[in-house]
Order: sequence, then C-alpha cells, then structure tokens
Amino acid sequence: MVRKTSKFRGSRTHGRGKKAGRGAGLRGGRGNAGLHKHKWMTTVKYFPEHFGRHGFKRPQSVVAHKVTINLSDLELSLPTLAKEGAASEKDGQWTVDLTKLGIDKLLGSGRIGTSVAVRVSEASAKAKEKLESAGGKLLED
Repeated sequence: MVRKTSKFRGSRTHGRGKKAGRGAGLRGGRGNAGLHKHKWMTTVKYFPEHFGRHGFKRPQSVVAHKVTINLSDLELSLPTLAKEGAASEKDGQWTVDLTKLGIDKLLGSGRIGTSVAVRVSEASAKAKEKLESAGGKLLED
C-alpha cells in the first residue's frame, strides 16, 4: 500500500487545493472559534447553555459567616492569646475572651486538658461538655 504522503511528494499542495492546507482554515477555526458566527447551529444543537450567566450568587453582605475555633486550637494558642491581651492566667485558671478576637463560636473538636473559662457568644454542646469536664466553664456573653 502506498501512503498518501509518498503519493503527494513533490506536489505543492498535497491534494488540498490552494488554501485548504493553511492552518485551521478548512475546519472553520480552532476549538470554539465561530460559535457565535458560522458554527451557530452547533451551539444551538449541542451546547445551548454554553453562553450567558447561570444561577445566582448571593451578595456577600447577606451571607453570614461564623468565625469558629476548636477547643484543641484554643488550648494551643493560650500563650499567644495572653500576649495579645485576650487571655489571662490566675492560679492555674485561664480566662479567655474570644469575642475580643472576633470569634463567634467555640467548637468541640480535639482534646482539652487545661482549665479555661471562655467568654464567647455561642458554643456547641460537645464543646461545653468537654470544657466543663476539664474543669473550665463557659461565660455568658
């Protein structure tokens, strides 16, 4: 079998005519070129949702994001919080004001072995349970 490339050796256009072999001209452009023009029927038939906006994005001013911290993270950051003035230690009992730091909720992930009194606007049930079993308490905000 003689290959097409060998057949057209020596011919100028390799059987493609004068302009067909230049770039992507024969297939109407590369990729998605021409979807608004000469490939419009393809768009309508196969990709009707390709153009335009879809869905709704809520304004960020409306979406409420709660800033949270876990018990284990709280215990690790006690020395740092003390330097910032949000925590203090007196007779082995730590007192932490998370509302000063802009933290909205205390979560109960991890372990805590330090006795800590925490002031926060909201806490999960597990966080409260673990805090009290470690000898700490939750201060109402």
